[in-house]
Amino acid sequence: MTALENYLLPCLNKQLFGLDCLGCGAQRAVILLFQGEFLAAFKMYPAVYTLVLLGVFLLFNLFVKFKFDYNIRIGLIILNAVIIVASFLIKIIT
Repeated sequence: MTALENYLLPCLNKQLFGLDCLGCGAQRAVILLFQGEFLAAFKMYPAVYTLVLLGVFLLFNLFVKFKFDYNIRIGLIILNAVIIVASFLIKIIT
């Protein structure tokens, strides 16, 4: 257990209902990314890389505007939503 794991926010859904939510594992996946455990981060939360990509794109887009930025933003949001829901359903089924 690293020092960062002491500061993770608890999942209210898991505490109240005993079920994982769509975001369960995201914080731990980011910590694993910072530690260089890239495969473990993906296994923990498969959408971690596309969320990082979306975040980098949104930060970049604050300073540089280009022609199809809205379409790229919507595409990345939809891609993230699909990956998050699919991984959540796989986690529930298995």
